[in-house]
Amino acid sequence: MQPAVSTDKDLVRETLEGNQLSFQLLVERHQSRLFAVVRSYTRHAVEVEDIVQDSFLKAFRRLDSFQHQASFSTWLQRIAVNTALDFIKRCGRSPIRAVEDPELVAERIPQILAPSARMEREEIADMTHAALDELPDIFRSVIVMREFEERSYQEIADLLEISIGTVESRLYRARARFKEALLRLFPEFGESL
Repeated sequence: MQPAVSTDKDLVRETLEGNQLSFQLLVERHQSRLFAVVRSYTRHAVEVEDIVQDSFLKAFRRLDSFQHQASFSTWLQRIAVNTALDFIKRCGRSPIRAVEDPELVAERIPQILAPSARMEREEIADMTHAALDELPDIFRSVIVMREFEERSYQEIADLLEISIGTVESRLYRARARFKEALLRLFPEFGESL
């Protein structure tokens, strides 16, 4: 007979009661998702590990403030996103650079593709980055979460602590600004948009 699997809520309660093993179980349960979230902001393995570790430390220190209004997973991912953004800003880099690094895109493309196809994909990635770099952070974050991370409107709202209506509004304006930036930076592609 297998023991019952504890819920996140149970593990949070047990951790607050002093059981450090319960927090270790939370870490093991959520670490792969946190690594995936943080990899959206930086591809450097050491940075990813540091940010994830820092996120778990912040979560542990703030565990008593977790209100159970959102799921523990969403709360933890919100901490990781904020930690990643803070780290990247401290380093003076744009959060969008890591989302689709052209070199990594090229590595994922099967080698049987013609060199021109690889070059075209790299060019598209470069153009996308250039246009995204033109967007203010509030618009860049929603468009990255929706278009690159393929998150739902509810997930974005939970992570950014805004309403779904605000997500929709920001996403609409982000897409319009993205198109404007793309046309301004690369007018030769205006006919295809």
